[in-house]
Amino acid sequence: MTRVLLCTIALSFLAIGRADGQESVSATADETAIRQAVAAYVEAFGKHDAQALAELWSPEAVYTNRLTGEEVVGRAAIAEQFAAIFKEQPGLKLDVAPESIQLLSPNAAVEHGTAKLLASQSEPEIINYTAVYIKRDGRWLLDRVTDNDAEEAPTHYEQLKVLEWMVGTWVDQDDAATIETECKWTKNRNFLTRSFSISVGDHIALSGMQIIGWDAATKSIRSWTFDSDGGFAEAAWTFKQDRWFIRNSGVLADGRKASAVNVLKPVDADSFTWQTVERTAGGELLPNVAEVQIVRK
Repeated sequence: MTRVLLCTIALSFLAIGRADGQESVSATADETAIRQAVAAYVEAFGKHDAQALAELWSPEAVYTNRLTGEEVVGRAAIAEQFAAIFKEQPGLKLDVAPESIQLLSPNAAVEHGTAKLLASQSEPEIINYTAVYIKRDGRWLLDRVTDNDAEEAPTHYEQLKVLEWMVGTWVDQDDAATIETECKWTKNRNFLTRSFSISVGDHIALSGMQIIGWDAATKSIRSWTFDSDGGFAEAAWTFKQDRWFIRNSGVLADGRKASAVNVLKPVDADSFTWQTVERTAGGELLPNVAEVQIVRK
């Protein structure tokens, strides 16, 4: 069991404090709430109410102006962007058709759908999109939206290709537990996604999802991690000498704030090492986790 806990922390510091007896989230209720948020977004867009639109985004959300390619951060900046768009195109309308909603954790979800932009005296523009939602204070809020099908859509592949070696399935296994991680590109290679599961025998003890992307506002690689217990975190990635330092900060399922630095060192095409240092939970300093080696499946 000690090995299980160490492996869990080594993969994701979010597993430091699991909350026993946590109530399961109703998928049906959350999907309904997200669809209602989509409807509210279309309604506010139709009214050209920039402030109401901005309130449907998370406080730290990043919005990309599809017309100019400019990225802005935060609700105030998002409201200004929409106000400018509506002033420039007073007849602009929006129609959205959600196609699927996937709950990554009790606090995170991904929605895929099709949007249609209707402008005066021009052909409708049809866009396939992926929207990341975060649940804050009981509300589902947009955190980031990616357009998937524009032939000349901006891509952050050049900034993220240094992590392309991570694509594939990876395993850390012993007699007590098995940790399996699968890394994939999203469409247009604007993000990498990493899904992980920790199994003890036939039982999955913990699972989760990580999204890795390029933050154009800070000119750095960042990640967002969500686990099946309800914990979540964001991290900044920096490369020094021969390894990556991933500085995480977030909230555990029981409400305690937590932080950790994951140290990732590529060894060869089929293996890398992983260590977790500077761990804290609820203001308490925790021991470092010894380095482990993870291999390609």
